[in-house]
Order: sequence, then C-alpha cells, then structure tokens
Amino acid sequence: MIATSGGLNQQRTGIIDAVVAARILNATLVIPKLDQKSFWKDASDFADIFDVESFISSLSNDVKIIRQVPDRNGKTPYPYKMRIPRKCTAKCYENRVLPALLKKHVVQLTKFDYRVSNRLETNLQKLRCRVNYHALQFTDPILKMGEMLVQRMRAKSGRFIALHLRFEPDMLAFSGCYFGGGEIERRELGAIRKRWKTLHASNPDRERRHGKCPLTPEEVGLMLRALGFGKDVHIYVASGEVYGGEETLAPLKALFPNFHSKETLASKEELAPFLSFSSRMAALDYIVCDKSDVFVTNNNGNMARMLAGRRRYFGHKRTIRPNAKKLYSLFLNRTSMSWETFSSKVQTFQKGFMGEPNEIKPGRGEFHEHPMDCICAKTKGRSGHSKPHLSNRIGEAMEKHASDGEFDWRDLDYGENTPLGRDSSNETDSDMHELEDMRSVWASYREHREAKKKAF
Repeated sequence: MIATSGGLNQQRTGIIDAVVAARILNATLVIPKLDQKSFWKDASDFADIFDVESFISSLSNDVKIIRQVPDRNGKTPYPYKMRIPRKCTAKCYENRVLPALLKKHVVQLTKFDYRVSNRLETNLQKLRCRVNYHALQFTDPILKMGEMLVQRMRAKSGRFIALHLRFEPDMLAFSGCYFGGGEIERRELGAIRKRWKTLHASNPDRERRHGKCPLTPEEVGLMLRALGFGKDVHIYVASGEVYGGEETLAPLKALFPNFHSKETLASKEELAPFLSFSSRMAALDYIVCDKSDVFVTNNNGNMARMLAGRRRYFGHKRTIRPNAKKLYSLFLNRTSMSWETFSSKVQTFQKGFMGEPNEIKPGRGEFHEHPMDCICAKTKGRSGHSKPHLSNRIGEAMEKHASDGEFDWRDLDYGENTPLGRDSSNETDSDMHELEDMRSVWASYREHREAKKKAF
C-alpha cells in the first residue's frame, strides 16, 4: 500500500513508482490512496480521477493489483507503516521494505513521492512508461470535458499554445523569490513561507541568478513574442490562483489578447462537477495542454516534466521551457536595449530549451521528462535501435542532483502545503529494533533461498 502526497501530478509520479516498487518486491499492490490532506483539501478518491478497471487490467501481466486489502479471519489487517528515503534503488527496497513485508504481510509506504530511483534496469523503466502512458487513464467524465475544451480551442483557432503558468501564492512563497511587489509582497509571501518550518532564509537574488525562479506572466509573454509568436496567437492558460490576480495577468493579456482558460471556455454549469475538486480541475488542464500544438511552461515543475515526457513519447510535440538562468539578466536589462536586440538574445539563449526531438536536458532532470528507455532512436540506415547507455548517463546526472533531502519548489505541485526538509519516518526506537529483527528475517530468507538453489 502507498499513501500519495501533493497535487495531481506529484501523486501521479507516486502511483507510477508504486507499481514499480510492487514489481521489485513481487508484491500485490492495493489501489493507491490519494492525498486528501494537502493545501487543496481535495476529497477525490483514485476512482474519481482514474479508470480503475483500465489500471488493473492493463498491468495484469506486470503486477497484481487489488482494490482493497482482503479480510483475514473477518478482520481487515492493519498495515505496518513506514517511510523510505527518496530515490530508493531496487536493492534499497529489498533491504528496507521486503523484511517488513515478509513479517507483517501488509505494509503501507507513507508520503510516497520520489521514493524510487531514476536509475533502474531498462525493464523497470519501461514498466514506468506502461503505467504512465497507458494504464493511468482519466475517467470518462474528465476525458469528455477535457476533449470538449480542446474542441472549443480548435474552433477559435486551428492551432493554439497552452501555457502552464505556476504563479500561485504558496508556490511563490516556497520558492523564496522576489517578483517586484515591494514590501506588501515580502510581507504576504513571507507569512506564507513560515508554514514550512525547515526552510532556510530566502536569498531572492541568488535564486533568480541560479535560474530557480518561475518567470512572471509578463516575462513569459515577452519570451514568446521574442520567439516569434504573434499577437494573434490563441493561448490557453492552465493555472491555479495567480498571485496579484488580474493586475499580474494584465501584461500577458496585452501581449496575447486571445487569452483562454477553462473558465472562459466552459460555463459554470458545465464545470460544476469539477469545480470543488482541485485534482479534477488539474486533470482538465493536463488534457488541454497535452493536446496543444505547442506547450509552454514558466517553470520546470511536476506537470511540466510529466507533459514534456508524454509529448516526447507519443511522437513528439514541441515543449518550450525557459532558460531562466540566462534570461534573468536579459529581463533585468531589457529596457536598455532595442526590441530587435532583446529578441535576438532570447532566441540565442533558448537554444536547447525549445523541445527539439533529440534535445537532452543538461543538468537537472528526471526519467518522466526524458523517458529515453521507452523511445526508439532513429539512426542513419537503421531505426528502432534503443540507446540505453544514453539514458544511463542522464540517470547518473539526475541522481547526483537529487539525493535524499534535496528538494525545491519545482518538485511540488502548486498549492501543496506540506512541511519539507529531510524526511523523518514514524519509527520509534522499538520500531527500529523491530526493523532490525525484520532484516534478520530477510537474511535468513535469503540464506534459505540460496541453500535451495544449491540443493537443486
């Protein structure tokens, strides 16, 4: 069993990795329990968002999945709860989780986000793709509403851009960045930032210099215009509550007057079944962004990474992400140069960030963004030849960056209000002694298995 954490796309990564963990452990997976306690307080169950039958049946050859833990002697077994480190490898699962599973029979892994390593065997990486791109299908009501939104965008313009705009108060506060709102912004976002007890004091200038701040709506608009997207382009904006409201959005709307969202494309009556559920609203945005001709993001968060990978996997569609580190100084000095100079520099800085088919993200990244083990590389005179060595190199770079406890706002879905910092499990001293006992059980089990092999 797992308990997911965060918003829709953060939970999606947990669900995918739960299937992989069950495969590693040769265990039965119980339909995951979604996070109903985060900032959004979304009461949706797995079956409210995803097609349960499709999930179970399409993975039947990989992992046995059941809806709930079966009763034993008329009683439902209480799971042994434990938390494992982030980026746990297959060996880590065998050493930490399997002993508990063998002794307790039912184990629940809590706050299950980013708990499986990026570096896995190819067959496990391919399982990740089967879960993400095939098994995890939205329910019919969500799919139908999402498709209707796409059709209405197509009716307005044959081609359109979708922008995932992360500019919500909680996310901005967590980022530690400053966006030009003066003392009022510092006071408001500072108060929100105090919710996370373990965050260090913010250094806005350093964060922006290092490219860790999301672009403002105006900066995204300027970047797109500099890249050659005209004023007549229709743009669909997927976002939560934008900090500063209409005042913050006004510069973007001035640059792109054909500005659309769920709320402008559908009536309140049509959106009524979804409005009270943040994850279902996020699912609608996910569908429209996926179907767009060009997907643009002002960040590199969960939804941006998940969609970038999906758009690569299904035949490649362009995904533009900002080279925030290089664009920082350009936006800072844009009034001191002509539009032609500014535009030329943006185009130069954005090389390698425009979603080209063979583009490999330098530095930070993860498998969901670059599912290379699942994509055939076409070579001259030969096609369908995979390059596992390439994905291994990417994976090594990812692992170096993403060690346990290293986490920033880009790893969180906007709106999540979960204390961060180094993980602490719910294990007491007695739990630790019991875990050692379980490891002893596991060692005995392995010895017994090796003895059987020799006897055979």
